[in-house]
Amino acid sequence: MSDVADGTRRSDELIERLAELTAARGYTVACAESLTSGSIAARLGAGPKSSEWFRGGIVAYSRSVKHGLLEVPEGPVVCEAAARTMAESTARLLGADLVVAVTGAGGPEPQDGRPPGTVCFATTGPDGTRSEERHFDGDPEDVLAQTVRHALTLLIDRASA
Repeated sequence: MSDVADGTRRSDELIERLAELTAARGYTVACAESLTSGSIAARLGAGPKSSEWFRGGIVAYSRSVKHGLLEVPEGPVVCEAAARTMAESTARLLGADLVVAVTGAGGPEPQDGRPPGTVCFATTGPDGTRSEERHFDGDPEDVLAQTVRHALTLLIDRASA
């Protein structure tokens, strides 16, 4: 099996698990994306019975959308603070119980002084907001795939709590 097919299979398994958890707990889910350009929303929207639990996503690729619509403070957008604000604003705007937000430097060039592969994640849910920074190796396509899988894993962790 190719790496791409294997990554898709793993993402499908993650989405199935998330769908089970959201149904069991009655949660709704949304996402805010920058470097992934809607890839997380596409995976969530393809999930089992997604119309029952997926509220939608905001693709805030442009800095002006992050700062304007999602109210990220002026300054760097590749940071945990930006991801946290993106998640919290999306929860409010879309009325979702669980939200994952991602922003980062996918490469091949640095962004905001951060090296390629730097990704900031935030999740928000009934028990508050959490954030973390990760570094993924590989070309931009590899960074994107790893980012999507990690974002889905974070949602599952929050839905399981």
